[in-house]
Amino acid sequence: MLWTVLLALLVLLLLQTQLSVCLRELRTGGSISSAHSSSSSSSSSSYNATQQRLPGAIIIGVRKGGTRALLEMLNLHPNVEVAKAEVHYFNVEEHYRQGLAWYRAQMPFTLPGQLTVEKTPGYFASPQVPARIWNMNPAIRLLLIVRDPAERLVSDYTQVLHNRLSRHKPYQPLEELLLHKNRINPAYKALQRSLYHLHLARWLEVFPLEQIHVVDGDALIRDPFPELRKAERFLDLPPRISPNNFYYNTTKGFYCLLSAGHDKCLDESKGRPHAPLSTQAFKKLCRYFRKPNKLFFEMVGRSFSWC
Repeated sequence: MLWTVLLALLVLLLLQTQLSVCLRELRTGGSISSAHSSSSSSSSSSYNATQQRLPGAIIIGVRKGGTRALLEMLNLHPNVEVAKAEVHYFNVEEHYRQGLAWYRAQMPFTLPGQLTVEKTPGYFASPQVPARIWNMNPAIRLLLIVRDPAERLVSDYTQVLHNRLSRHKPYQPLEELLLHKNRINPAYKALQRSLYHLHLARWLEVFPLEQIHVVDGDALIRDPFPELRKAERFLDLPPRISPNNFYYNTTKGFYCLLSAGHDKCLDESKGRPHAPLSTQAFKKLCRYFRKPNKLFFEMVGRSFSWC
């Protein structure tokens, strides 16, 4: 009789434990699995393993420096999930006022151990952003992708021009914006975005340089794999991206991505022909950037092959 009672109590205890697990899954899991966008590893996880997490790394800029390419390439890694759209949480007041719960809700669903990455190139030149990111996570890892600042400026103008023309709105020629009385116009916003040393100085007031990994955007275009391997090491990711993940698309004129037998190329806005700028004006621009570039090289402890 005593054994029967003990057995019944044991069965009841097991049933209570199982019920507790089920209730916890219902509270935390919900419809997560149907909303989860991860492809390969999520299917083998338990129902409540995925959730939206704050990013462990952010691509902070620069605008027209190759941030989208870098994000898509990092997304090749099985331990990485990326926010598909630019979030603009830290640099848009309307978003920032909604708090970290709103920010987390913009992130992808990830498994434990996966790294969440978002990119908003507008962060780099926004004065209020470094302290805000520090307040969220002082240990976060930051990726800054830079390219020749003169080429970046022309690409910046080209994108704005395309957007204006697509809305049937006029826009001044680049040379009119860039030059004032035949001299470089320092008030031109696209020029100011290319003064990397000024913006980086604000970040280094908050973060140590060791937390900011500088990616060579020009090298990423020429040969993506070496830059991705450096990024993997910086993010403490096991090496999973290989040269076989890239192939050169002769039609587009840049590298496209290969993963699990599927290829992906960046959209038509990438590799768009630059707006015209005279050789004389471009040379003036290069001369203007010599001192700012030198200051930036000294700050990051390396140099780049820029004009």
